[in-house]
Amino acid sequence: MTTAYWMILVAGLLPYWPTVASKWRRDYSNAAPRAGIDRLAPRNQRAYWAQLNAFEAFPLFAAAVIIAHLTRADQAWVDGLALAFVGFRVAYTLAYIYDKPTLRSLVWSGGVFCVIGLFIAAA
Repeated sequence: MTTAYWMILVAGLLPYWPTVASKWRRDYSNAAPRAGIDRLAPRNQRAYWAQLNAFEAFPLFAAAVIIAHLTRADQAWVDGLALAFVGFRVAYTLAYIYDKPTLRSLVWSGGVFCVIGLFIAAA
C-alpha cells in the first residue's frame, strides 16, 4: 500500500482528534453529545468546528488520491502531496483550536492546493 493510501486513513481519522478536545469538559454528557454546542467554551467550540471542517475536507482528498492512483500519476508527487495535505490539516486544526484565524486560512489554502495538485498530477 502506498504512502498516499495510508494518508487517506490518517485523514479519515483526523476529525476524531478535535472531537476529543471539544468534549474535554466537565459538563459533557454522552447521552446528548450534540446538545449545548452553542454553550461550549470558545476553545471547545472551535475544536468542534475544526472537526466538522475535517469531515468536509476528507471526501475530496480521498477522491483525489484514488483518482491519482487510477491514472498512474507520479507516485512520488502523489505521496508528497498526500503527506503535505495531512500536515496542513493538522496545522489547520491546531490553528483553529488556538484561535489563529489568519494562519488557519493560510494552512487551509495549502490543503486545498494539495488536493488540486493531486488532480493536476492525475491529468
